[in-house]
Amino acid sequence: MPLNNHLKEYRARLGVNQAELGVMVGTSRQTISQIERGDYSPSVTLAIKLAKQCGVSVEDIFEYTEGDDDEE
Repeated sequence: MPLNNHLKEYRARLGVNQAELGVMVGTSRQTISQIERGDYSPSVTLAIKLAKQCGVSVEDIFEYTEGDDDEE
């Protein structure tokens, strides 16, 4: 998947678990877990909320890498 993330590291810096971060940004623990595993790409709104909660930019948490299998 071309969207990599560092959400788990930033969540650990906040000292909160997945459920607590979910409450902070208005989503479920399951969604946070799926994002951290790379199984789910968040909406722009959710990505911004996560970045604001962590006190960093969206680009600090999420990194898009182009691969050979991407369609243009």
